[in-house]
Amino acid sequence: MAAITGEMARIAAAVPSNMPIRLTNSAWHGARYGPPGTVTQTSGVTSDSIGTIQASTAPRAGNGSSTARQHHEPEKTILYKIVSEHLETFLGEVSDHYDKPLPKYVEKELRDYLACGLLQYGFAKAVCKDYGRSILVAFSCKRRGTCPSCNARRTCNGAAHLVDHVIPDVPVRQWVLSVPFELRLLLACRADAFGAVTSLFVSEVFRWQRERARENGLTKVRYGALVMQHRFGSSLNLNTHLHAVLPDGVFLRLASGTVDFHELRQPAPVDLEEIAFNVHQRFMR
Repeated sequence: MAAITGEMARIAAAVPSNMPIRLTNSAWHGARYGPPGTVTQTSGVTSDSIGTIQASTAPRAGNGSSTARQHHEPEKTILYKIVSEHLETFLGEVSDHYDKPLPKYVEKELRDYLACGLLQYGFAKAVCKDYGRSILVAFSCKRRGTCPSCNARRTCNGAAHLVDHVIPDVPVRQWVLSVPFELRLLLACRADAFGAVTSLFVSEVFRWQRERARENGLTKVRYGALVMQHRFGSSLNLNTHLHAVLPDGVFLRLASGTVDFHELRQPAPVDLEEIAFNVHQRFMR
């Protein structure tokens, strides 16, 4: 990987060595669709040069019970009322007081949201031939920014696909990496910088897994990761950070062609500190 240069190196060098890089990881063990559980273990460590690192373990959440379908009424939500009542005023304010107008895709996002889930803008009729019942399903905007309904649907569909078709039926661990405030704007503006941090972080976790496997006499092992880049926090504040889901072990192909899974021990505080420290050092080069 090429070293971070120019503006990225300047900003990275300006970050104090004691700024926190936080690394959190949670492991799910047991049945793939087991009952919901609570955190059973939590540990933490503070490093002068890296920051706060925490680890926790919890059982994997299970399925909820099904409920009858309810018609979506977005026009009754507070968000819909705010956007519908103030959108034109907002667009006029931007046009009058800023050098550049609001990007067209942002305006389209907001206008499409106002038509999402409303029958008068189009719908499909679903009919059950066995029971003679029918429902009207309003068209959705399928946008990724403003609409909470479409965002939630995409999240649920994506999660179901990953659980059913991608993530193997083995214990998994979620890792969350956050960076100092001074670096968040850089990562938000520079996709190459964000990609570099992502690659560095995953490669360090893979290195740790290889070393733990070698301690168990395992070589030529395989591993995998699913990584999502996030750009905001729970209050919609700028907070570039990473969520990664990894099998809590390694895979080994046998001579018979079958694949065995070997679970590794959970990372100790010193392991988490080492991973975070290495990410920090490699990023600052």
